[in-house]
Amino acid sequence: MSLLIKNIKALTGIHPKGKLLLKGSELNEFPFIENAYLLTDGDRIKSFGKMEDISSENIPNDAQVIDCKGKFVLPSFCDSHTHLVFATTRESEFVDKINGFTYEQIAANGGGILNSAKKIAAADEEELIEGALKRIQEVQLQGTGAIEIKSGYGLSIEAELKMLRVIQKLKILSPLAIKSTYLGAHAIPLEFKNNRNEYIRIIIEEMMPRIADEGLADYCDVFCENGFYTPEETDKILQAGLKYNLKPKIHANQLSISGGVQAGVRNNAISVDHLENIGDAEISVLKNSNTIATMLPSAAFFLRLPYPPARKMIEENLTIALATDFNPGSSPSGRMSFVISLACIQMKMTPEEAINASTLNGAAAMELSDNLGSIAVGKKANLIVTKEISSIANIPYFFGSDCIDSVIINGKK
Repeated sequence: MSLLIKNIKALTGIHPKGKLLLKGSELNEFPFIENAYLLTDGDRIKSFGKMEDISSENIPNDAQVIDCKGKFVLPSFCDSHTHLVFATTRESEFVDKINGFTYEQIAANGGGILNSAKKIAAADEEELIEGALKRIQEVQLQGTGAIEIKSGYGLSIEAELKMLRVIQKLKILSPLAIKSTYLGAHAIPLEFKNNRNEYIRIIIEEMMPRIADEGLADYCDVFCENGFYTPEETDKILQAGLKYNLKPKIHANQLSISGGVQAGVRNNAISVDHLENIGDAEISVLKNSNTIATMLPSAAFFLRLPYPPARKMIEENLTIALATDFNPGSSPSGRMSFVISLACIQMKMTPEEAINASTLNGAAAMELSDNLGSIAVGKKANLIVTKEISSIANIPYFFGSDCIDSVIINGKK
């Protein structure tokens, strides 16, 4: 089945198929064609160009036609950091934050990650699938076409495996491209509070072999942060993960300068994520690496944390991405357009930079940019059709509105 999208006000986010990521000043490059068309063939982009150059000979007779007069078309968002599988929400902790409790205090009182872990342990797989599928459908309608989902609310062998099996089933049930990340090192379970080495042993010697045997994860992540996992422990876990073909990712520098960035680069991590606390030393390390710096501004917004210095990072020629951190405790939203708004308003990124960081570079942070994240012949036809808007800047400008008219995934509306 083919799809012809015609009379597009501007077809945006056009990058050569071989361009897999954007660094520094490249992020502000957002090629577009005005008064454009795009033709799909099955789930792929077959051709695109100016309306005046379209040839009726190349349009199948049964092609579905969408008239996009006054509308923009851009690549779907690629959300490379979420915790979308969870059992229940944590709005009571939201009220605790309003009353002055810090993230660390809530965690110390059995809240936070440990709270979600208790709920996951009590939930069955079908319940978790049903809840997560609703969230995936919601973010799909909001423009997301690819997403990474982490475990980490299990913190026991069976519960972590349960979460990862749920993610595997979501890959079958959802049309979105989904990557799975094992995050057993998200917190230290209470029963191992005085014997953390034993829990790390369980992660490496008992969880990882079973995950590898079942092919349940693409990546291994660690929460490298004061009060959670040290850089040395992070090294040990990530290096063990590599033996099971689990590529490294890291939660780094969310609450403090933790050494997480250095640990990530040292282990050739695909990405280091959060970066609310980052200095010159961390930027220098990233500058000389292939590791993507992924920023999660809606988590900073929700927790009232500093925002990463995006302008400085761009000026230093880093590869940066944006993601939602969708989770029940610190970022209960998967709306990528709001993340883009925060990046522009609070981090002084241009709309072009923010959208590129949420599309092509988000895809790169999931190793999907050869297929997704930009408009190019042969790439997946995962597209956003906007409402009638005056410019692409309307997406971050109208931060409380939905500028999306429809979403096309795998060539299907």
